[in-house]
Amino acid sequence: MSALSRALTVERPGSHRLDHLPVPEPGPGEVRVRVAAAGICMSDREVYDGRRAPGYVTYPVVPGHEWAGTVEAVGEGADPALLGRRTVAEGFRSCGRCDRCREGETSLCTAGYDETGFTRPGAFADHVVVAERLLHPLPDDADLRAAALLEPAAVVAAAVRAGAPEPGARVAVVGAGTLGLLAVQLLAAVSPGELTVIDPRAERALLAMEFGADAARSPKEAEELHGRFDLVVETAGAPTTAADACLLARRGGRVVLTGMFGAGSLGIDPVHLSVSQLTVRSVFGAPSSAWSYAVRAFAAGVLDPAPLITHTFPLEGFAQALALVGSGDPATGKVLLCP
Repeated sequence: MSALSRALTVERPGSHRLDHLPVPEPGPGEVRVRVAAAGICMSDREVYDGRRAPGYVTYPVVPGHEWAGTVEAVGEGADPALLGRRTVAEGFRSCGRCDRCREGETSLCTAGYDETGFTRPGAFADHVVVAERLLHPLPDDADLRAAALLEPAAVVAAAVRAGAPEPGARVAVVGAGTLGLLAVQLLAAVSPGELTVIDPRAERALLAMEFGADAARSPKEAEELHGRFDLVVETAGAPTTAADACLLARRGGRVVLTGMFGAGSLGIDPVHLSVSQLTVRSVFGAPSSAWSYAVRAFAAGVLDPAPLITHTFPLEGFAQALALVGSGDPATGKVLLCP
């Protein structure tokens, strides 16, 4: 093993460097993971561009919250049987002691925001160190490139669990990005009577049909479907999609908001919300239960993120990889860094 470990550090917005540092040592209850692949998402772009909300990033930072790898070393008190295991890990460094954590809502920990890749060193590096309690071990033959997408899959799993879809239900997914396409796979597994994806990009909407959707519609075409769906899972985080999702739901229906919205997004009409008696939930990250759900679905072959991956780069290609993310090119799916 090399005495040095590379890490891609964003020193401040717009400035990054590739550091060569001593290989990190796991502390008590921690493990060191050799990173196989790490996904780049819009949150990482926000970190680089300086658009991440105050309190949700600490500079300098090694980004990388979507990742998979192999346990290479264990600290004092950690299980030595983990050595050599393929794994992913939860990003939120929840305290495990507050009321929210004890209720199982670890992504809502009241001890303060703390997440791998934003306030702690992440996986745009050769190695990442995490607490053993955050690990979700994978099958021995797991595809680690595909497993790097289990973080967004866990967020989608949280949304699906919140929406409680039933067999035969009419379900809509708003958005055909990474979250939307992963949502289609998980929702298709519960045998909905109808599964429709709504996205302005024809190429992405059609791809959703390959993932299990029955139909694909543009937002304009979807206006004819207002009031139709038992469950609407919003994944886009676009300025109008929260309001649009509520219009798609039938009276008494359920809406789960998964996208991260920016300031100035169109609000939900309270009159429509009240008269239609909608149940609206939002999702922020993923609790431990959602991670377990996603990992089980992946291990069973129900969830296959691999077709979403379109580009891979070494750490040295970070600038080129980042430029692809959010470029709007319909041919660009998930972009990975593979140290």
